[in-house]
Amino acid sequence: MSDRKASARGVTMEVSKWVSGLQASDIPESTRRFLRHALLDTLGCGLHGRSQPWTEIAEGWVREGGGSGLSTVWGDRGPSLRASDAAMITGIATHAFELDDFHQTKQHPGAVVIPAALAVGEKVDASGEALLTSIAAGYEVMIRSAAAIGAGEAKARGWHITGIAGTFGAAAASAVLLGLNAEQTAWALGLAGTQSSGLFAFTADGAMSKRLHAGQAARSGVAAAELAAAGFTGPTQIYEAVDGGFLWTFTDAGNHLPLVEALGKVWRQESTSFKPHAACGSTHSYIDAGIELHDRYPDLSGRRVRVGQCRLVDEQCGFDYVPGTVLNAQMSMRFCVAASLRYGQALPGEFSTDRLSESGTVELAQRIELVHDAEMDDIYPAHYPGWVEVERAPGSGEFERVSRDDPSGSIANPNKEGAMIEKFHRLMTGILSEEQAVRLETMAMSLEENTARNFTGAMVYPARAAAE
Repeated sequence: MSDRKASARGVTMEVSKWVSGLQASDIPESTRRFLRHALLDTLGCGLHGRSQPWTEIAEGWVREGGGSGLSTVWGDRGPSLRASDAAMITGIATHAFELDDFHQTKQHPGAVVIPAALAVGEKVDASGEALLTSIAAGYEVMIRSAAAIGAGEAKARGWHITGIAGTFGAAAASAVLLGLNAEQTAWALGLAGTQSSGLFAFTADGAMSKRLHAGQAARSGVAAAELAAAGFTGPTQIYEAVDGGFLWTFTDAGNHLPLVEALGKVWRQESTSFKPHAACGSTHSYIDAGIELHDRYPDLSGRRVRVGQCRLVDEQCGFDYVPGTVLNAQMSMRFCVAASLRYGQALPGEFSTDRLSESGTVELAQRIELVHDAEMDDIYPAHYPGWVEVERAPGSGEFERVSRDDPSGSIANPNKEGAMIEKFHRLMTGILSEEQAVRLETMAMSLEENTARNFTGAMVYPARAAAE
């Protein structure tokens, strides 16, 4: 056994003891503030994404078997499903249109942790303090789990980090709400980890499977915690087991230290970014740059456009753009930059069926030159940098470049919180009444004073409420 693997002994129980012992009073105000805004942002994404076709397909499949439960799918009037199934549908809905938050560890914690926490929280009638504690535990464990395997290397092997690390986040959040002790929490993490899955093959044809990964991770984590509560055991060395441990299975870069180093003292979740653009997080700095260049170059005819990116982003988003699915466009660097240059934004409307195949955008996307910037290889994914440059005059060979070290949704933006609230209300237009949207904002900003059932009860779509 290597020294690295030997030194990781006991790490699962260390994490489990932290989760089971976590109290609301342990969470600093800066983290609480982050969680209030993250909750609001995630609620908006989930309510917006409920009507997407991939969400409706998954919901139809879940409901095909009938049954009842104690948890509500966001937007419905009351509980109708078991917690794990409600978490799955809401997780898919939240991740349905590339609007949910993302972390530098190349994953989307909000779309997994918050659906799981609200589903279980509603079932057990959790207080606001308990709900906040569970979400804090879920975010922290999910982010640290990804960091411990070297998210960049795991992604390079084709793993979708949201799927493989998300199960741990959902299980941790659920374990807090179910009041599991340290051993039971270790079982829950073990049962969650053995369900970790998610492959990046969706970029080959823009398939819906990417949306499934967030929902399935939420579902698996909830089920893991509920099984553990019922006495079903899971491996208590899920991270460090020499044969099949999470740290060694998905990558050669496994290191237990990011899991436990300064755990409870440094809250890594506070560096989570929100999404002002409806696209893959790796494209956001480029979209920001394209938006800045939009007004300066209203006519791009004959002008060369170049984009600098690291190798990992090129592998993930640098494929040739051919009109296809929404996801195909949202993952395409070429399309996202072209849309931002032509329209000055990359919101859901830019990914409508008509715009995906609009001739001017397609022509521009297909002639954008992607350039390898070796300096970015050492920066990404700790930061998500990017640059776009446009030829000043056709054929001149002189370019104006706009660079970004971090996207506008990151903590580098001092106006991040205000932008998150603005985004929420923009997303809710036509989905909730203005009164409902204001009420949800107020509730999220006073999270500790509400209950899980308060939130699910405040999110009923107006048409569904009127029908009943």
